[in-house]
Amino acid sequence: MIPVRGFEGKVVAVLGLGRSGLSAARALQAGGATVLAWDDNPEAREKAEAEGFDIRDLSRDGAFAEVASLIVSPGIPHLYPAPNRIVAAAMAAGVPVDNDIGLFFRSLGNGDWHRMDQPPKVIAVTGSNGKSTTSALIHHVLSEAGKPAQLAGNIGRGVLDIDPPGDGGVVVLELSSYQTELARALTPDVAVFTNLSPDHLDRHGGPGGYFAAKRRLFSEGGPDRAVIGVDEAEGAFLAGQLAEGPADDRVIRVSVDRKLSGPGWSVFARKGFLSEYRKGRQAGSIDLRQIKGLPGAHNHQNACAAYAACRTLGLSPRVIEAGFHSFDGLPHRSQIIAEAGGVTYVNDSKATNVDSALQALKAFGKIRWICGGLEKDGGLAGLKPGLEHVVKAYVIGREAAGFALQLDGVETEICTTMDRAVTRAMEEASEGETVLLAPAAASFDQYDSFEKRGEDFIARVRERL
Repeated sequence: MIPVRGFEGKVVAVLGLGRSGLSAARALQAGGATVLAWDDNPEAREKAEAEGFDIRDLSRDGAFAEVASLIVSPGIPHLYPAPNRIVAAAMAAGVPVDNDIGLFFRSLGNGDWHRMDQPPKVIAVTGSNGKSTTSALIHHVLSEAGKPAQLAGNIGRGVLDIDPPGDGGVVVLELSSYQTELARALTPDVAVFTNLSPDHLDRHGGPGGYFAAKRRLFSEGGPDRAVIGVDEAEGAFLAGQLAEGPADDRVIRVSVDRKLSGPGWSVFARKGFLSEYRKGRQAGSIDLRQIKGLPGAHNHQNACAAYAACRTLGLSPRVIEAGFHSFDGLPHRSQIIAEAGGVTYVNDSKATNVDSALQALKAFGKIRWICGGLEKDGGLAGLKPGLEHVVKAYVIGREAAGFALQLDGVETEICTTMDRAVTRAMEEASEGETVLLAPAAASFDQYDSFEKRGEDFIARVRERL
């Protein structure tokens, strides 16, 4: 645990008692704060009360009279589409609002660091798609290279649950826009921006607010190195704002769309080959085509970002390549779950929006595609460039018929349930094809989470093999 500093003897309120909220409450208490906890869910309150926390309804008049700060869980809105009533009450009372990420950065350092040969470093990864895989890949490569590394944030453990890093330790954080937007302290040593595509727009008041939330990791954080995906206009803009000039190697530009040139530091992938250039000369390369845990251009972008981040810590290209080859990928993210009869079965349940599903479609050849669910705003037109890879779509979800109508030019079958979709796809699949779950939609019409949806797909496939 990382005890929270700066609140000794003070009262701090915690709103939202899920994983991050309870973790923050424990760390605040360990640092000497008095914690007042609240969640609208009675079960969450009971769990916190069982741990000895003082439960107080923060919506009551005068609830913030003695409170020094309010710590908010990521899922609770503080601005758009409207502030949560308790957050609004805290702001009206002049109480600062923060989250566990802000507490982590203000509390990480300690008095022993000046005696370490290599003080700990933090690599923070954000972006729309690929940030989980990129974070996990960085952590895996570091661990395989013998570096003491911990993975936390939006993946792995809560940021305040990790062990205080020791000499040479590295903390790899995956950070969502919900987390970067509110954190009052953001000071990573290396910050990574994978890409940007429309997502969570209601939460951020539109695309500008969404990008601004991501940008805070760089503008507020002032990292020593910034790894920036420049294939979208926002990434190119961000890289240009951070760099002092073309040769400024504090900014590492990443692309899977084109070869990057110039006197600076860049990492790009073309036709399955990763290349690193510094000062106009090639400094490293990796053949990504045979790395099973990183299929497709979207994973090649993740590989480029992870490679660049690891290079900033001094790892050699060959050490990074060895780590790539032993990486199995993440559950529910282009996860190869079986190969039988010449057919490959891939679980990409995490592809909950159009952009991430498109990348999955582009990663494979002849696809029997299981898709559908709770459709997000914007429609499915963005999937068109990947539909040429689809042999047939098997549509699930309560609104399967409406979803299927939007897949122009694709043979579709309304299956509604996962059981029916998997049965039909497996009956019709032939050698050389891929049965792919990449829903392009949220799971909540039928499942509690994308993980549950992916687990159902895996179970249905394996019981039929």
